Amino acid sequence: MTILSFFILYYFVTIKMQKTKKGIKMARKIVMTSGKGGVGKTTVCANLGIYLAKLGFRVLLLDVDIGLNNLDVVMGVENQVVFDITDVIMGKCRAKQALVQDKAISSLYILPSSHSYSKAKVQGEHIKNVIDTLDSSFDYILIDCPAGVEAGFHRAVFPANEAIIVVTPHLSAIRDADKVIALLDDYNIEYKGLVINRMRGDLLLNGDLMTVENIVTALNLPLLGVIPEDDAIGSSCSVGARVQSIESARAFTLLSENIHNGSRKIFDCTYKYRGFMGYLKRNIKKHV
Repeated sequence: MTILSFFILYYFVTIKMQKTKKGIKMARKIVMTSGKGGVGKTTVCANLGIYLAKLGFRVLLLDVDIGLNNLDVVMGVENQVVFDITDVIMGKCRAKQALVQDKAISSLYILPSSHSYSKAKVQGEHIKNVIDTLDSSFDYILIDCPAGVEAGFHRAVFPANEAIIVVTPHLSAIRDADKVIALLDDYNIEYKGLVINRMRGDLLLNGDLMTVENIVTALNLPLLGVIPEDDAIGSSCSVGARVQSIESARAFTLLSENIHNGSRKIFDCTYKYRGFMGYLKRNIKKHV
């Protein structure tokens, strides 16, 4: 075990031991951010929540993208929403009244955001107060951060103590992520990790994408997971269904285990494109 691996494992062990307040277990509050839109933060947040819940943990998905929220749509619960986070902030309901339980997994809940409420009225302190009332009821609170680095970024990052930076293997996404990483130093973020989303194994082996190693080196963050480019993810999220692809399910299972246990098992997006048949497959795909 390397020195870096030892300290990463030490962090994940101690953080679970230290998440107590007056004897009450506290949730790990993780913000999903990137800076750039379109990298799949909401999709990663939703599926990570699903697979953490499948491991037996109590999980809350919190949407703070006020005005452009769609986490409830991705999770397929938009028709069940009665109250949202702005109703809680305004005192129209209690935080637990606004929670929507997932239809398939009883330990998974969503706290939706609002389409119409004035964003200017919601501050990071308001979001933190809501989270504090729910803290002891969950093991994980995953916060879906809006794109950009404006006020919405502050609202999402302020109550978190961990951050997952989601990028795609494209230079623009990596450049924006680098800016976000620098901004996170101004917040109470104890740990930052990296998820590379929408990685295509065929393009990677053909040398048409930045490698995982180059992305990790560029951003200087520990790698938590690699999620393959998968049509099943896009189609499932568009209709509020679950990921059906075996590959994506495996990638999200490894990601959730890495986050909880501090392990480093990374999904190999290139495995089916290796060897002679893989060479044919990736080059046929390239020309189709």
